[in-house]
Amino acid sequence: KGKIIAEFGKRDDGQPNDGINVAVPAGTDVHAAEAGSVVYVGSELKAFGNLVLIRHEGGWVTAYAHNDSIGVKRGDTVKRGQVISKAGKSGSVDQPQVHFELRQGSKPVDPMPFMEKM
Repeated sequence: KGKIIAEFGKRDDGQPNDGINVAVPAGTDVHAAEAGSVVYVGSELKAFGNLVLIRHEGGWVTAYAHNDSIGVKRGDTVKRGQVISKAGKSGSVDQPQVHFELRQGSKPVDPMPFMEKM
């Protein structure tokens, strides 16, 4: 839950946004969108700050960026809805938020049609 502050597609500066950005209070629980295996936890991609990638059945991958703290590690198996991190403003953002991406293989997919209505 939160206000979408950047939609999937082109941003105002013309750069692509491969996911959505949702404004949330710092420390908000971030939940896994679906069951899967954690394939990456780290901050090597500086713009994304503390990032978690989860691989799901069918070649799907979800990404959760700008976390303050992370509660999973590479190799962990997670359940749908499990808390994986706490939202923050790590990386290149100036307010607490979650950047969420959905990918089929390496291709970004607009996550909005897959989101549950809250």
